[in-house]
Amino acid sequence: MRWSYPWQPLLLVVTDWCMVVAAEELAYALRQSWLPFANPQFHIPGFYLYLLVPTIFLAFLQSLGAKIRRFPTWKMAQTVFHAVCFSILTITLLMYFGKVGAVVSRLFVAMTGVFAFVFVVGARFLLREFLNRHHLMEIPVLFVGAGETAAELVKTLEAQGGCGMKIIGFIADTPMAARLKGRYRLLGHMEHLERVLHMTGVQHVIVTATGLPAAEQVHIINRIQPYVKNVIFVPDLLGAPVSNMDIDGLLDNSLMLLRFRNNLAHWYNRAGKRVFDLIMCLLGLVLVIPVTIVIAALIRLDSKGPVFFAHQRIGQGGRTFPCYKFRTMVPDAENILKDYLATHPAAREEWERDFKLKCDLRITRIGAFLRRTSLDELPQVWNVIKGDMSLVGPRPIVAEEIPLYGEYFADFCLVPPGITGMWQVNGRSDTTYEERVQMDTWYVRNWSVWIDIAYLLKTVSVVLARKGAY
Repeated sequence: MRWSYPWQPLLLVVTDWCMVVAAEELAYALRQSWLPFANPQFHIPGFYLYLLVPTIFLAFLQSLGAKIRRFPTWKMAQTVFHAVCFSILTITLLMYFGKVGAVVSRLFVAMTGVFAFVFVVGARFLLREFLNRHHLMEIPVLFVGAGETAAELVKTLEAQGGCGMKIIGFIADTPMAARLKGRYRLLGHMEHLERVLHMTGVQHVIVTATGLPAAEQVHIINRIQPYVKNVIFVPDLLGAPVSNMDIDGLLDNSLMLLRFRNNLAHWYNRAGKRVFDLIMCLLGLVLVIPVTIVIAALIRLDSKGPVFFAHQRIGQGGRTFPCYKFRTMVPDAENILKDYLATHPAAREEWERDFKLKCDLRITRIGAFLRRTSLDELPQVWNVIKGDMSLVGPRPIVAEEIPLYGEYFADFCLVPPGITGMWQVNGRSDTTYEERVQMDTWYVRNWSVWIDIAYLLKTVSVVLARKGAY
């Protein structure tokens, strides 16, 4: 197992180089012959095409984001974007100082940047999924601490294909958590720590002994560090907005400072989110309008009543707004629901718990299809254009749900609710209500434009799979 780790950075370098060259080749072909305003005389020497330009890209790609297996997709896209921007800036400066700007096509450089971003992110994603799915090139990892914190981390790692880690065992003085017992080996107690490190030769240790006093945790880290390459310490901060966290150190006092940023507190981030929503919606109208016409005709043919339905929902700042949807229910649906719940206690309990029914007799035939495919929410594009909603955000709720959010309702009110979001791409109606609230809170506290982009892309796959929608 130890021999596999050094090959992973090399594999990533080769993959990135191939993608950058492919981006250059495509941009070159477009600029030279495929575009209407192509220039057949445009030529770039092979030295620049296959060596100099890829080397610049590789330098930034490796320095900013080489650890793809522990990066979420949105973080990987963010680092690749920064690397591409720095690379294009460097190439542009070299063109200027080398006085070749008049010869080299600026359009070629721009297209290379766009294609490189798409190709590198796509290739890194596929490479990560392939390695994780087949458990290749995994790093042996030792856990120190086997309580619930360790069990929760193991659960997260397993859900993400292991993130390139292979757990060889645990060291703990307390009994192992029930979720770990029988599945992983207990290699010894804390007093055996140095001996286990020596016998296994492990170079990566994760400390999850959150039940110990702080001074003892620091002592354990100090005992481990001389023998290994990396020590990962997991503090007991479950639920904290770690995506927007920075770590600072005060050298004089050996103190660690954790700084949690609130990105949505800055006006320019909110303005950027709004501009992003408007651009995407306006571009999407080309597809939305024809689909809307077809769906409207099907609804009118299926049952009597209006095509659209507006339901009062809670938005940013706690204000109510009409949330638009295609009508998916029969007329007089509210009275039908009231009578049904009055005579079916199990359904009433389900409604009071989830505000949804898996078997809802009010839904029309075309309405069932629209709900399974989430096409019933297509009119909410108009809500986004009006500013009532965002493309990505917390799930829009009704007034009766406010008490269920408790102290987290303040987080909900910070941003407009979204057509899609973390809840919609992580199980949707198959999740518990408490899990939905936690997802909405996580999104608000960890927001970045890259998370929005990642959830928009994930929404496509979830909708196609029709998972959790009813």
